[in-house]
This record gives sequence, C-alpha cells and structure tokens, in this order.
Amino acid sequence: MAKIGVILSGCGVFDGSEIYESVLTLYFLQKNGAEVIMMAPDVEQMHVINHLKGEPAEGESRNVLVEAARIARGDIKDMADVDVSDFDALAIPGGFGAAKNLTTFAVDGPDCQINPDVLRLVRKTLEAGKPLAAICIAPVIVAKALEETGVKSKLTIGSEEAVAAGIEKLGSEHVECPVSEFVVDRENKIVTTPAYMLGQNIVEVAEGIEKTCKELLSMI
Repeated sequence: MAKIGVILSGCGVFDGSEIYESVLTLYFLQKNGAEVIMMAPDVEQMHVINHLKGEPAEGESRNVLVEAARIARGDIKDMADVDVSDFDALAIPGGFGAAKNLTTFAVDGPDCQINPDVLRLVRKTLEAGKPLAAICIAPVIVAKALEETGVKSKLTIGSEEAVAAGIEKLGSEHVECPVSEFVVDRENKIVTTPAYMLGQNIVEVAEGIEKTCKELLSMI
C-alpha cells in the first residue's frame, strides 16, 4: 500500500488549509488504495480570520498543527518528526495557510520565506525522485522550494495573473489549466491542479483533485 504524506496548514480557507480541498485529497487518495500520513508544522498561524465576517480576529492566535488536527481527526504528526523515507509521495492541499503559514507568499510574493520543514520535505521528496502533488495556491510552495536548485518545474494555479507571475519569477514555468484538469511535470514528477483558484463549487474542484490524486499514485 502506497503511503502519501499530506501537508496541512491549519483549518479554514482564509488562514489555513482549504477544508474541501483537504478532504477531497484525503478521500481520493484513500479511495484509490493509499494510506495517508497527515502532518503540519508546529508553529503559530500568521493570523486568525473570522470566517463568518471575513476579517482578522483581533487578539486571537492559533497553532497550525493544533488547527490542522481538526481535519486529521487528531491523527497528525509534527512535520519536524517526519522524514522523506516515511512516505512514497507528497501532497499539499491549498488554502491561504499555504501562502500564510507554510510560506509568507501572501504578504511577500516571490520574495517570501518558507517554513524550514516544508522546504526540507519538498526538496527531499523531489531529490529522492518521489512524486509530489500541489493543489490550488500550494504550487507557490513548490516554486519557492526549487528557487535556488536550478530545477525549472512546470506548475499551474489556473490562470490568475499575479500568482502566475510570482511562480515565473521564482524560476518555474506556469501553465494555464482549467479547474477540471491538471498539469504534469513528468521530468520532476510534479502534478498540480487549480481547484479553488478557479473553481466555484465543490463539484468543480473535485474533478481536478480526483484526477490529480490518481496521477500522483500512478507515478509511484
């Protein structure tokens, strides 16, 4: 049985992992016979968003690992304790947490910082020739991790111009893609799909995520 590491960035679209994308990723990986190993960094969120009001919750703070445990039903590991040898492939759902908690892309664009454990696992995964899937905004993590490696990956976040330009500035190639499809970089074993960067509802994003999960598993 293939073991897939799934990196989460909290719980909630505006300050953590996008819940629909995360659940669909877990569902389609397990439906196709994989075992999932969920993980998140033990760090504080950039900030807390009140999802009812769509604005920052002043004076509140939350931990990324603790919040991600909500999606994982408590079965989650601190990324610092995970090694690339623990899994056969890696998947990263989207949500603003990818650009706020795993990197600072939401604030700093291509000049962002990346969490050291995220950097370690993404680079080690690709160096080991293991496949990686990144969903929605998460391809910016891959682009940042590869920025100084000389590897030029092919990635998609759909067609959003500013984020696509950021990916290009980081040294990767952005490829436009509809929500129902995915882009494969076969040389580097990277598969990406736009999900809610383009999708308007869970049905639309599910199609691309299902195809992405199947493609990821096929590359193991």
